[in-house]
Amino acid sequence: MWITRDSDDESDLQLRAFEKGMIIPHDRLSQEALLGLIEEFVTRDGTDTGYTDGSLEESVEMVKRQLKRGDAVIVYDEATWTANIVPKEDARSISQEE
Repeated sequence: MWITRDSDDESDLQLRAFEKGMIIPHDRLSQEALLGLIEEFVTRDGTDTGYTDGSLEESVEMVKRQLKRGDAVIVYDEATWTANIVPKEDARSISQEE
C-alpha cells in the first residue's frame, strides 16, 4: 500500500489533490514503500536526477533529507498510477495551474 493510515477517515490523510497529481506526504508512506520509490527514482534510466555521483545509499539518503526538509515532495498521478519525486517549486507550479 502506498499510503499508511491512522484511521479510516479520508480527511485524516491530509492529501492535497491537484489536477495533475496529488502530493503525498513522505511520512504517510510505509518505510518499505518510501525506500522503493526513492531507489527507483535515483536509479531511473534516461533522466538526469543529479543523484548518480555517489553510491545508491548516499543518493537515497540525500533524497530522504530533501523530503524531510520539504525541498522535494512526492506527487502521485492517479491517471497513470505512478509516483514521482519533484522539487517543491515544481509542485507549487502544479497547484497554481488548477
